[in-house]
Amino acid sequence: MLTSILSLIQAAVVFGTVIMLGCIGEILSEKSGSLNLGVPGIMYIGAIAALVGVFFYEGAAENPSPFLCVLIALGCGFGAAFAAGLLFSFLTITLRANQNVTGLTLTIFGSGVANFFGGSLNKLAGGVGQISVSVTSDAFRTKIPELSDIPIVGPLLFQYGFMVYFAVIAAILLQFFLSKTYIGLNLRAVGESPEAADAAGIHVIRYKYLATCIGAGITGLGGVYYVMDYIKGTWANDGSIEKLGWLAVALVIFTTWKPKNSIWGAYVFGLLYWAYYYIPGLTRSSQEIFKMLPYIVTIIVLVAVSFRNKKENLGPAHLGSSYFREER
Repeated sequence: MLTSILSLIQAAVVFGTVIMLGCIGEILSEKSGSLNLGVPGIMYIGAIAALVGVFFYEGAAENPSPFLCVLIALGCGFGAAFAAGLLFSFLTITLRANQNVTGLTLTIFGSGVANFFGGSLNKLAGGVGQISVSVTSDAFRTKIPELSDIPIVGPLLFQYGFMVYFAVIAAILLQFFLSKTYIGLNLRAVGESPEAADAAGIHVIRYKYLATCIGAGITGLGGVYYVMDYIKGTWANDGSIEKLGWLAVALVIFTTWKPKNSIWGAYVFGLLYWAYYYIPGLTRSSQEIFKMLPYIVTIIVLVAVSFRNKKENLGPAHLGSSYFREER
């Protein structure tokens, strides 16, 4: 029984880390007023960029350095996702294209590009499942020495790669940044009322661009973690990244746009998503119902927040709307 509970918690933490990174990246973007529904596509782009980068490095190097492998994966993943965020920003902030349509288009584009290069990479490696970036994957999945062997506490807290702890720290730092720093408060002002922020001397366009692009980069790290840790350094053309990307978008609503809530919220999503696997006697239909639980809980939270109608639980007032200075 204890083993099953620990296994469920471990599965929830690993699963939750993917969507937590996507969630905090999207929160940063939305706090500036940019509604980026391209989260799944950006996660795809970050994942494939990291995989391609380390695949060629490990293939070319006689003795690949684990540290350099990790740097290449994170750099390629963040950089490619940042570029995707820059494209989204140019279309929606500069050209003032519809944010919903642009985000959905980015999701379709990102999944298509990633699966194209993923298929090509599979062919180069000799077939599906033959991609080998074991050095990088092992580096991402390395546990904390000695601490992971502590009974009960070790398997509960120290059985994960460094990205799990990075995600938690990033969520805490983003919460502090948005609520306690001068720049963070300016960013929130841009999302609430860009006209008032502009009148106060805040460079609205710059804040929007930086928040959206950096947010996209963090979201892309969710894709990197998925490829390097969650599926152990390979490529799966099964649409899983897209599902996780939409869960990350749902988690933004679930957490009421508060990064600190994404920590426990992501793990709750993971527990709800994987609970069916640890309940004996379920039919396939029952399993599919259990997989719906994270989405059902999100809808319930959304309805509850709407009834309470507290400003601190709502998204930025200018979320999803374009800003044109001359229209003030």
